[in-house]
Amino acid sequence: MLNNKKILIGITGSIAAYKLPLLVRLLVKAGAEVKLIMTPASKDFVSPLVLSTLSKNSVITELSQNDSWANHVRLGRWADVFLLAPLSCNTLAKMAHGLCDNLLMAVYLSATCPVVAAPAMDEDMWHHPSTKKNLQTIKGIGNQVIPVESGELASGLVGEGRMAEPETIAAWLEAFFLISN
Repeated sequence: MLNNKKILIGITGSIAAYKLPLLVRLLVKAGAEVKLIMTPASKDFVSPLVLSTLSKNSVITELSQNDSWANHVRLGRWADVFLLAPLSCNTLAKMAHGLCDNLLMAVYLSATCPVVAAPAMDEDMWHHPSTKKNLQTIKGIGNQVIPVESGELASGLVGEGRMAEPETIAAWLEAFFLISN
């Protein structure tokens, strides 16, 4: 069901970004064309080179790179879906309030395709009233959210806030495209 689907993935600064190479591999193997945008903070958690190699596309991290402009409008119109995974608490707040301070947010605010978020944060952040309010805000404007999972977190706590596993996200996207066709 992902064959020939154009999936744009926005990666934010979260330890859960370590799961992205597997997700990209699963999506490409299923026939999707995958392009990636990374926030500067996300590069601390996963390598653009690895993601570029697996997706067979350059990974974009800045609004302008090597004297060329990363056309955020074209990226937001190219995709069949824009997946933000992992979605950090910080980027969630930016989405909810329309802040635009990096390429990922410029693409988000320009996207004409459906937007899907796979949040990832520690349990206390996940349960904070501000986070819940921001989630309701982005859902209220039409974004979809893949549920977080419960389990061991980077802090050592066990609880809710884990980003869904790559297989779960891939299956969610397959179901999404099945329903939308």
